[in-house]
Amino acid sequence: MTLTTFWFIAIAFLWTGYFVLEGFDFGVGALMPLLSRSEADRKQVISTIGPVWDGNEVWLITAVGAMFAAFPVWYAHMLSGFYLPVFLVVAGLIVRGVGLEWRGKVSPGRELALCDAGIVIGSLLPAFLWGAIFGHMLYGTAMATVVGGALSLSVSTLHGAVFVALKTTGPVRARARRAAMLVSAAAIPLAVVALPSIPGSTALAVPDLSASPWSWVAAVGAMAALAAGVALIWRRREGWAFAATASAVALTTAALFGALWPSPLPGLTVEEAASAPYTLTVLTWLAAFALPGVLAYQAWTYWVFRKRLTREHAEPPHVAPSKP
Repeated sequence: MTLTTFWFIAIAFLWTGYFVLEGFDFGVGALMPLLSRSEADRKQVISTIGPVWDGNEVWLITAVGAMFAAFPVWYAHMLSGFYLPVFLVVAGLIVRGVGLEWRGKVSPGRELALCDAGIVIGSLLPAFLWGAIFGHMLYGTAMATVVGGALSLSVSTLHGAVFVALKTTGPVRARARRAAMLVSAAAIPLAVVALPSIPGSTALAVPDLSASPWSWVAAVGAMAALAAGVALIWRRREGWAFAATASAVALTTAALFGALWPSPLPGLTVEEAASAPYTLTVLTWLAAFALPGVLAYQAWTYWVFRKRLTREHAEPPHVAPSKP
């Protein structure tokens, strides 16, 4: 395996981690108004991602940074060609981050409502736009852009609903399961339309099975995992359902990058887009030392915050007023 191939796979892995982890973040934020009937419910929903959402965004920074270092030409063409949607993604992430950080520091009323609106909008925008960007990258048509965005948004919302059902108790858990079943009515048909067309990347139609065989296997696996996730959440097996939806997101990303190999952009191969061999060698050594530590730290974070959240856990601790 050449260093160019290794770094293409590494970047695909980083994007996969971002879409799997940030995907449920987007879904939780988008569903917050639908899963909540009170401020206590909203705190319970937001607390499911409270300890991890900012760490999940690091995957995007790392993926884009790796593209800049390993494939600068690909990076330049992608970010300049999709300047407006990427700008809107960044704006959405900023608005969502501000909403998540400030909603626990403002008084109930207009300011709290603005924070909640920022969380919802900042979750919906990136969830739709990332699918639209990669859909347009594959096909270059308006239809592919819309279908890609709709698929990304619906799968992220389903992924988030399953995550809330896994992490909460009481009425919020029940609402999350119902939301997952409702969202699946859109996610499954969109997956059936879009996923089989990823191998070949010529049109939104079922491609020749001989084109991109690994990408085809990943696309079929993603559809099967998505269907399994819906069946499992219906049977109230939230843990296995979350594993299934996470697998569906990961396999969809694998199919996507399989279709992008070896030409991530029209007329541009990965060999032409890659940095010099010396640069790739230095990057490989840096990744060999840094990446295992980052993965271990994030795995430890999820282990620490693995328990379900009740309303009591989501409520901030009561502080008695000081005596004069």
